Amino acid sequence: METTIKLSALLVANQLDIKGIKAFLEVKTAYESSTELLYDFGNNRYQYYFNYGVLVFAGHTEEEIKMAVKAIYSCLRDPNNNWLRDDHEISVQQGEIEFEFDQLIVDHLDVKVTRIAMFNLAQSVALDYYHDVTENLLAEIKGFTRDLEKTGKLSMNRKDMIKFIGKALSTQNDIADNIYIFDAPEQVWDDEYLDSLHKGLMKHFDLRVRFSEIEYTLRIIEDNLRVFREISNQRESAILEWIIIALILVEVFDLLISKLF
Repeated sequence: METTIKLSALLVANQLDIKGIKAFLEVKTAYESSTELLYDFGNNRYQYYFNYGVLVFAGHTEEEIKMAVKAIYSCLRDPNNNWLRDDHEISVQQGEIEFEFDQLIVDHLDVKVTRIAMFNLAQSVALDYYHDVTENLLAEIKGFTRDLEKTGKLSMNRKDMIKFIGKALSTQNDIADNIYIFDAPEQVWDDEYLDSLHKGLMKHFDLRVRFSEIEYTLRIIEDNLRVFREISNQRESAILEWIIIALILVEVFDLLISKLF
């Protein structure tokens, strides 16, 4: 008999309070760490919470998903009103693991298999989010470079530049903390089937390629900011030089006046 369950991953906030969710739900976890909580509600129904703002549901209706998010709303830090979402299905059929456009086919289904699928879907949604963030940063950078090209002047003052650098660095730190492209879940280490499933899903969702694209965009942003800093420093040096010249002229005029009178 073929079994199919639907996975739904939603990015609902910049961060989740994992400790707060655990205290609120008061249900035994199937897996937990300082950054993740997995709950097994039976009959292939799971809820997976990640500290970087993503929830993944397996075997839940739309109404149940909305109710679950609403129930933990107080544990959302900086909630996102426009949820970023991705859906996928898992089907159980005899044979090898297969990866289709919006469906994963496995020969058995248990908490370990489901967790690996939910884990990779969560990473995929997080990459979608960081792709949007970095593209927005790049669009801002392009605006400044166009002004520089047209006017020969940098339209960004030092304070705004520092704030922009802070935003870019914060994005880099969030990606480093939350994207585990190069770290496989510990349960795949001694299980060949789970290892094949994990690697197959990473390839299916293009996780490494998309991560590399985000890294490349951040490098472009960093290179532009380095040039902007140099221009800003030159501008400030020029201002300082004129101030020094003005002070010298004041001293000269003061000396001349004192000699004359």
